Amino acid sequence: MKIKNKITLVLFFSIFTFSSCEKYLDIVPDGTQELGLLFNRKQTAYNALANCYSYLPQNDNTYASYALLSDELAVPVPKEPDAIRVMKGQQTVSNPLMGYWSGFSVSGKSQGSLWEGIRSCNILIENIDLVVDMNQSEKNQWKAEVGFLKAYYHFLLLSNYGPIPIVDVNLPIDASDEEVRVERKTVDECFSYIVNTINESITNLPEKVVGNNDLGRIDKVIAKAIKSRVLLYSASPLFNGNSNFYSNFVNKDGVHFFNQNFDENKWKLAAEASKEAIDAALAKGSNIYYYTDTPPTFDTNNFQFKLVRDQYNNRFSITDPWNSELIWGNSNPVTNGQYWQIQSPAMMKDPTSSSVEASWQWLAPSLRIAETYYTKNGLPIDQDLSFEYADRYGVTNIAFNQRFYAQIGNRTAKLNLNREARFYASLGFDRGINRTWGSIWNLRMRKAEIHGRIANTGDYLVTGYALKKLVHQDSEGDAYNKAVTYPWPMIRLSELYLMYAEALNEFSGPSVEVYNALNIIRERAGIPTVQDAWSNATLAATPNKHTSKEGLREIIQQERMIELAFEGHRYYDIRRWKLADQYFTTPIQGWSVDEDAEANYYQIMNVGQRSFSTPRDYLQPISFTELSRNPNLIQNPGW
Repeated sequence: MKIKNKITLVLFFSIFTFSSCEKYLDIVPDGTQELGLLFNRKQTAYNALANCYSYLPQNDNTYASYALLSDELAVPVPKEPDAIRVMKGQQTVSNPLMGYWSGFSVSGKSQGSLWEGIRSCNILIENIDLVVDMNQSEKNQWKAEVGFLKAYYHFLLLSNYGPIPIVDVNLPIDASDEEVRVERKTVDECFSYIVNTINESITNLPEKVVGNNDLGRIDKVIAKAIKSRVLLYSASPLFNGNSNFYSNFVNKDGVHFFNQNFDENKWKLAAEASKEAIDAALAKGSNIYYYTDTPPTFDTNNFQFKLVRDQYNNRFSITDPWNSELIWGNSNPVTNGQYWQIQSPAMMKDPTSSSVEASWQWLAPSLRIAETYYTKNGLPIDQDLSFEYADRYGVTNIAFNQRFYAQIGNRTAKLNLNREARFYASLGFDRGINRTWGSIWNLRMRKAEIHGRIANTGDYLVTGYALKKLVHQDSEGDAYNKAVTYPWPMIRLSELYLMYAEALNEFSGPSVEVYNALNIIRERAGIPTVQDAWSNATLAATPNKHTSKEGLREIIQQERMIELAFEGHRYYDIRRWKLADQYFTTPIQGWSVDEDAEANYYQIMNVGQRSFSTPRDYLQPISFTELSRNPNLIQNPGW
């Protein structure tokens, strides 16, 4: 654990604000005087490089984060960001929300159009050789970095919109109207272009970026990791043989945008790419994170107990800055003195503090997510015969052996007890324990209690659960500069193991290699191996589920939903698995947080709407404005 007043995160592109993106986008991509000035010297060319990076989405921005898409999180209605409105079915073709295609602005911050970002990358690639005070090796590295970014921006657009145009070079100033009106390519063409472009970039990327001044810049390990994600998406049901959704979605020549025949070999390519990325990461010092610092005084005696250590291992795997598990982090730190960053609504208020400037307490995990985490035996709550699933909402006394995550002698829902360490590292609950503000809090979350809703205030946890995972436990919310900063995890080593397990199981079925990849993560979570958990007929309701491809698929999917919860993956995973009807069509639920009596508080209530129309909402809409500008574009089905 890093001491917060000693953390120095050098922001690679801190000289740029989002509002500055337009500065270089308006330069005509030709041999003009402006380009000559921009690429005359390394110092000015560096601004162009920083501009290319500035289009990376800020997932730590509460109002622009894709982490809030899906059914993971709920907020009070007056606080709803556009992500929640998307999931309530409130976007339209005339007013798309959070669209990477055209860009968007929320709460005073802008996400530039990724097409503009791609154009910016092309400008640098085409002109960096003009710089007189850089050697060719350095120029090649910059080209490789923005070549990767260009591929990544294409991938983000593809993930959201399906088939997209490919813009590998900028059009000349004298391009004809028809040349400017680019057409969407097939999904397979898009994936091939993205993978090939990443492969080309890898040659000239550094092996591993380690210097503080360059943290967040692209290296070979990052590129290989993202390539494995691209290939995993390519192999997934949404993009691989999706004939039932998109049999009539064709271009002007009648060619299907989505391939109509499943290709098993895509899973093989994804497995190979994931294994290559894992090997590259391990070779350069990456490893699954374990907490090795001295625990704070309040946990000195508790740290001898495994469950406490397991909680530290899992919570700090996210919030310990630039730790060994982080493959790629966004250099803009989470909570850097800004109200809009995600720790603020996630952090609980200290009612004894004279100020709660950086703590809002209204970003709440859903009941469904609380139910997704495993029991202490490493099984789903509806599959563990020792867990009282049918009476999980019933209230019971908290026992002595549960003292490391709940308050002895108090009462809470059975759902909150006897769960895995990731549950307690990620979620706060009534009569639970929260390590926050540099101390241990005994949570009391019913209405008018110390951590519950006070009167009819708008800052409260609508589900009765608090989000610990994205808050550093030493962050203090009375001032922004007292919140510990860390980079948003763009991709972690644990995700590589999950991708490898998923792809290998889909290609060749259960194997020791698949189990081992999952068990590396489960070991850190403090739960039994896949084999031990699911082979135990006295505990597992469906013993040996892990021995079939279909059974192991469900296990892998749940493992991924737990391990990567709240990191912005669930919206994409549920869609690429084509499971939205199962998850995104029912209301968000939680406890009755406006009740002060135990019997009334522990009643389930709907706290948020979710709406999903299949197949329309699997792809986001292209705005009317874009369609009118370019009549060669074809709108996504259902919009």
